Order: sequence, then C-alpha cells, then structure tokens
Amino acid sequence: MPRPPRIVLPSVPLHVIQRGNNRIPCFAHDNDHLVYLDMLRECAHDGGCALHAYVLMTNHVHLLLSPDDESSVSMMMQRLGQRYVQYFNRRHSRTGTLWEGRFRSSLIQDDRYFLICHRYIELNPVRAQMVEKPADYRWSSYRTNALGNDNPLLTPHALYASLGANPPACQAAYRGLFDEVLSEDVLNEIRHAGNGNRRLGADPGPRSDPGASRHGDISKNRALTPV
Repeated sequence: MPRPPRIVLPSVPLHVIQRGNNRIPCFAHDNDHLVYLDMLRECAHDGGCALHAYVLMTNHVHLLLSPDDESSVSMMMQRLGQRYVQYFNRRHSRTGTLWEGRFRSSLIQDDRYFLICHRYIELNPVRAQMVEKPADYRWSSYRTNALGNDNPLLTPHALYASLGANPPACQAAYRGLFDEVLSEDVLNEIRHAGNGNRRLGADPGPRSDPGASRHGDISKNRALTPV
C-alpha cells in the first residue's frame, strides 16, 4: 500500500525523519556531523525553513521545522541530501545511495503536540541508551533549547518562546518539561505519524501533558496541501 501523500502547510511545524539506506550509518566521524549541520544551516536558509529542534543519530536524522511555503521542505531536503551524499561518499571512499528513499514527515496539526515532539526528538539518544541525559549528547539541539548554548541553526518557535518572559526563563521552563516521562502511547503515536506521513494531532491525543499548549490547532482554517 502506498504511503499517504506528504502534507505541508506554510508556517506549520513538521517533524521530518530521514534514515540511512538499510539502516547503514550516515555519520562515521565527528566531522561528518559538523559538515551535515553546516549544510543543514545553509539549505534551511536557502529553502525557507526555520529549524526548531534536531538530533543526528548514527543512522538517521530527526528535524522539527516550519516551512515558509509548500515547497520549502522538499527543496531543502533534496539539496541537503544530494550535497551530503557527495561529501560522505568522497570522504569515505564509497559509492551509491546513502538515504532510504524520500524523507518522511508528519504535520504537527495540533500545537498540544509541538513541545512533545520537541522533547521526543532531543530524547532520542537517551531512549537509544547512548547517553544518560539529553545534555550529554553533542549532536542535538537540547543544549541550545534547554541550556542556552549559542546555535545559529535554530529559530525558536512562538510556542517555545511562550514558555517564559525571556530566554533564560524559556530554557528553565523547557528543562522542567523533561521531568515528565513521555508515555509509550505518545511515543507510538509520534512514530506512527512520522512513518506514515500522517498528521500528528488529527485525532484526540495527550491533552494533559505539561509540555502541551492550550492554543489549539496550529493549522486551523488552512488548506491542506499534499506534496
């Protein structure tokens, strides 16, 4: 059965996942991570995508971003994928594809899920038992969003900014959200939406989560555009 068409709305956050082909490693050395992040910064800027959170795992990548228009994400990911594969193959004396087909994504239709997905992404290394705490992992956005480290890659989303009156207050409130464990039901819901290009928040979800906002439906009154 074919996957549902990807849905993109201008300014509405997307959770983007790109995996290595056959789960092969996409990052072999620290320099690979640095090159990818540098390319990501350039391609996000050129493609019109505001990046809010990310994590680079050994064989896949998670991004949380808001596109300027319907074509922004595809433009960014295509350019980024091509440039990084060329670098990686040259650097590691290999040929052929690196990525597992097209990237997958889920539209975060309901803003209750935005900060939940934020944490889901930055907690990936902890769930994978690579580190004990998200702050211990170098290749994610946690140290910026929670600790205030400078990172030109990131643009705070309005829902993150609403956590406090100033950046230190936002960071402190955001750190506090990690005291609440994401339930297995929530984890499965995020995975199901991301793997199937489905909308996250299309159905009733975790309304009591302390990291969820009361603002409602991010995409309310906007036409859904499959790409």
